[in-house]
Order: sequence, then structure tokens, then C-alpha cells
Amino acid sequence: MGKLTKYLLCITVAVALSACSTLPRGAAIQAEITKGANQPEADFAVYPVSKAFLPSLAEWPSTGERQYGWLGHSHGSSAQIIRSGDTVNVTIWDSAENSLLMAPGQRSVDLSALRVSENGMIFIPYIGKVRVVDRTPDSARQSLQRQLEAIAPGAQVQLTMSEGRTNSVDMVSGVSSPGNIKMPDQDFSVLAAISAAGGVSNSLTNPRVKLVRAHKTYRTSLSHLLDNPKLDTRLQGGDQIIVEKDSRYFLSLGAAGSENQFPFNRDKVSALDALSLIGGVDDNRANPKGVLILREYPASALSAGQRGPRQQRVVFTIDLTTSDGLFSARNFYINSGDLVLATESPVSSVRVVVGLIGSAFGLVNIASN
Repeated sequence: MGKLTKYLLCITVAVALSACSTLPRGAAIQAEITKGANQPEADFAVYPVSKAFLPSLAEWPSTGERQYGWLGHSHGSSAQIIRSGDTVNVTIWDSAENSLLMAPGQRSVDLSALRVSENGMIFIPYIGKVRVVDRTPDSARQSLQRQLEAIAPGAQVQLTMSEGRTNSVDMVSGVSSPGNIKMPDQDFSVLAAISAAGGVSNSLTNPRVKLVRAHKTYRTSLSHLLDNPKLDTRLQGGDQIIVEKDSRYFLSLGAAGSENQFPFNRDKVSALDALSLIGGVDDNRANPKGVLILREYPASALSAGQRGPRQQRVVFTIDLTTSDGLFSARNFYINSGDLVLATESPVSSVRVVVGLIGSAFGLVNIASN
């Protein structure tokens, strides 16, 4: 090997070795992210995800979205109930001669589109105001029949109703046929309303059901509702039902199969689910011992008496090379807004250096020939 060849080789090796710390990388190394976590001035905390840690984590507050409750199922009447704002149609039959209610030769009279007032009354000639609210149509008919007996003993009454706003619900969006739905009875539920509206739109991923009642909002996922019949809430007149896509998401960066924003495709997404959605980690670049979940908690999570992290900014570390790490990752649930960061293995830089050295040897051989 000539002097020039040795000289070139030395320069190449020196440059390659110095490049270990300066080579461009697609992801951070775990030590770079967690550096200084144990220092008093650190503004973040690091927690390894393990079987022993998960019970404590379960008591921490959730992040990423506002939390809504949901109403359980209760049974109501299977009959229609007349409410204020409904419309009542009354037909009175009377075969008696000289009936007060009929014109000569007339055998029936129709009193149609009688709107039930705010105080629950309708007006019937010769009787006056009749209270029909909170009655079934048949009960209201019997009450009217009894009051007619004083002036028309042989009269017969027919009564039907049409539901108004207080006896209907609004399917706002997320279904095949949104609009106002009349409640056929008082046992009409959320799932029944969704079915009456043609079902949920196929375009929605992991649809969420939002119920707005008297300025209060309740929300759950459709899958949770389907899996738990006791949550199929009985509706009340004036309720609004909104079916919408799941707005929750998480991010992936680093030596992952894909760097992107991913919507939640199910009610609960575990760390393993998230890794599957992003296409795993890069076999040639990623550090399987250094999958990080970055999450930011609200300031209230640090309040006295509140079980939570030491800092608002938290880094959870997952080791995919151990059975405890894998099992724990399956039981660690992603919150909306979390960042899944696949850190890069330090070995990848070494591989680059070795490749540079190998290239250098190739150059040297070319130069020496």
C-alpha cells in the first residue's frame, strides 16, 4: 500500500469516526430525549411502562379531550303520551236529533288540528277547556267522552294525535336521513332513533354519539353503546342526537413505519395498537428498547391531593425487547394528542460509519490499482 493510499485511508477513517456524533439522523436517540430528567431543574418526568407502574397510571387524569358522561337506560311507557305542542284531532259522532253539536242532518263533526296549549289544554265547544296533557290518546278520549255525556249522552268520541316538538327528537348529523323524528312512544331510545334515521353513515370511523338535552351534553362511542344495552338511553322530547367521527388522534415520529397523524380507530387504542397503526418501527434504524410516548398533562394534574405525574410534561418509555414491556404496552392506553416517538438506535450511526469505511477501502483499492 503506497503512502498516498495510507494517507487517504487515515483521512477517511478520521472523518468517519468524527461523523458518529454529527451524522444527520431521522430520529433522536433515547438518551437525548430523557437527558436531565433526574435533575432538580427538569421540567419533565420519565416513567418506564411496566406491570408495576400501570395501576398508578390508571388513577391519573386523562388528557387530550373533554370528558363527557352518559345516561343509563330506563324504561318508559310503550304508549304515546300527549304533550304541550302536540296536535289533537277529535271526531264526535252523535245520532241524536237536535244535537247541540251537529247541524241538521249531520251525524259527525270534526275538530281538527287542536294544538295542545302550554298548560296542556284543548278547547271543545259547549264543554270548554279540556286537559289532555300527560294522557295517552285513549285516556284523553275517555275523559272527553265523560264530559260530553252532560250535553250529548249518546255521543261517541274518536281522538288521534300528531307529535309536536316536545314529542320528537332531532337527528342532527352522521346518519343516512337526518331530521326531526316523531317519538312513537315513551320508550324510544338512542339506538331506535339512529335506526329510524337510516343508520350511521359508512364514512365515519369509530363513530361517537353525542346527546344534547336541556343544554347538557353527553357522549359515548357507538361501539360502547352497542356492546352495552344498559346504556341505550331513553330519549325525551326535544333531545338532539349527533353522530360524528372520532376526533381523537395521536402522532407518530422518528424511526417508525410511518410519520403521520392517526385517528383513533376504536374506543381504546393501546400502545401496541398504535405501533400496529403506524406500521411498527424501522428494523434497520429503530431502537426497540426506546419507544417513547410523550404526553402533556394539565396543571390541575399536579394539584395537592390529585394522583398524577411529577411534571406536566411526561415521557413514557417502552421496552419492546422484554415480555413485561410487551404485555404492559398492550395495557397502556394512548390519549388523544399523544406523540409516539420511535427513537433511533445508536448502532445505526455505527452502521453508517462502517459503510463509510467500507467505501473508503473501495476508494483506496481503486486508487492503488
